[in-house]
Amino acid sequence: MKFYAHRLGLALAVTTLLACGGGEAPGDSQAAPAPAAGSDLTPFQLENGIGPITEAVTLGPVDPEMAEQGKAVFELKCSACHKTTERYIGPELGGVTARRSPAFIMNMILNPQEMIDRHPVTKQLLAEYMSFMANQNLTQEEARQVLEYLRTQATGASQ
Repeated sequence: MKFYAHRLGLALAVTTLLACGGGEAPGDSQAAPAPAAGSDLTPFQLENGIGPITEAVTLGPVDPEMAEQGKAVFELKCSACHKTTERYIGPELGGVTARRSPAFIMNMILNPQEMIDRHPVTKQLLAEYMSFMANQNLTQEEARQVLEYLRTQATGASQ
């Protein structure tokens, strides 16, 4: 009986690890690495990720209402794998806005599978965290709200 309980626990742990992940590691630099030989990524994609956000996202002052909506989305869809102040199943996201462009963050939220398959930064994160980021099927509006919330979690961010 103990043997089966152990195997079930192990299976649940592996499933949990595969369900979340991605994002940014605390020590990552902002600059995207040079593409591997034969890479088909454009300079924009290297800096801003691969996905539906195909233009740079210009940010103004933090929008408190949008940030509150983003916090609710984050708590519902992201917090099972990500925390803002510590490494968890996936990377700590409190300072992600200092490490990644707004478009990169949104593309990672909206298009995690292709980002993991093709982008050198996310391939490196997969190797480090050994877990895939699940596609939570957020809309672009929800991804933008989460981004706004994450802006409030950056060190020294005004809320």
